[in-house]
Amino acid sequence: MFQLRPYFPPDFSEQRFHNAPDAVCVPAPFDGVAPEHYHAMSIFPEYFKVNGQWLLAEESRMDCVAVYENGRIIVREFRLLRKGDLVFTGRTEDATDGIYVHPNGFREEEKEKETFAFRQNRSRETAFSRDYDELYDLLRHERDHGKIVWVMGPAFAFDHDARAAMAKLIENGYVHAILAGNALATHDLEAAYLKTALGQDIYTQRSVPNGHYHHLDTINRVRYHGSIANFIQNENIHDGIIYSCEKCGVPYVLGGSIRDDGPLPPVYGDVYAAQNAMRDQIRSATTVISMATMLHTIATGNMTPSFRVLPDGTVRQVYFYCVDVSEFVVNKLADRGSLSARGIVTNVQDFVVNLQKGLGL
Repeated sequence: MFQLRPYFPPDFSEQRFHNAPDAVCVPAPFDGVAPEHYHAMSIFPEYFKVNGQWLLAEESRMDCVAVYENGRIIVREFRLLRKGDLVFTGRTEDATDGIYVHPNGFREEEKEKETFAFRQNRSRETAFSRDYDELYDLLRHERDHGKIVWVMGPAFAFDHDARAAMAKLIENGYVHAILAGNALATHDLEAAYLKTALGQDIYTQRSVPNGHYHHLDTINRVRYHGSIANFIQNENIHDGIIYSCEKCGVPYVLGGSIRDDGPLPPVYGDVYAAQNAMRDQIRSATTVISMATMLHTIATGNMTPSFRVLPDGTVRQVYFYCVDVSEFVVNKLADRGSLSARGIVTNVQDFVVNLQKGLGL
């Protein structure tokens, strides 16, 4: 049975916390501008001493600032600051400035490090069998007790079995939201509509005549119907990732890019609107699985803390997986320092099919 690690808060009876001064707040001088010496947030739990009491910032996010508002600590992006917002200042993290960053609250086991040892990093040569076993248990727990957000590149849409496996995960409750771009939805809908992805048969991988028109034809047809939901109904679409999301009421956020064709109607063309929509889903996520999309993965990683405060006040760990065939992508995410980030170097189509089979779907 999967068990969440308990959270161990700091011992605020220690002398260093007792002697620490209250954290200093300085008003933002202009809209979108933080005061000098602002404190930038991390992915870890952070406490601020206010009127002699240590308060936890409940929604920490990397590269944001903390604002004291109505007796609470609100974490806010620079662009959302308003003139006069009370922004916490201080660059130390050890309570010296009334700010304490708590990186080891879940007391994860530390590997004993030797002066010389092989295979310390995660690479294509790493055996991931234990990771899969842990992931099966985690997903079964999170299906009923958490929120699982998937961050997906378009690679899944190019393979018949991967699309079918992801659809089964959605339909069996293992997906609570998807973050992706125009390409994933376009090629998945193309596969359902024309049985190709970028003009290649999704099973044989053979290019079909005039196949390079297929993704454009799909986008154009969706735009003709006015929405993806109308397209699915009017064109009798009955399989795939987006179809399953619509069928099961699973939200998906499609963040646009400068290279998009079309795009599909729900794609966010404003990058900050897309960021806001992604944050709305991540704000309550307890497990995040990012697959085959470097930029979306890094963006999501930057907005995901290592913990979550539940409605009953319990602090729990957030699990973050990065799956990619490129070691560079996996290690780049790990470099952000998250205690819960786990990298798996493998082909993502194989990964999602293995998950489906391992979960008995």
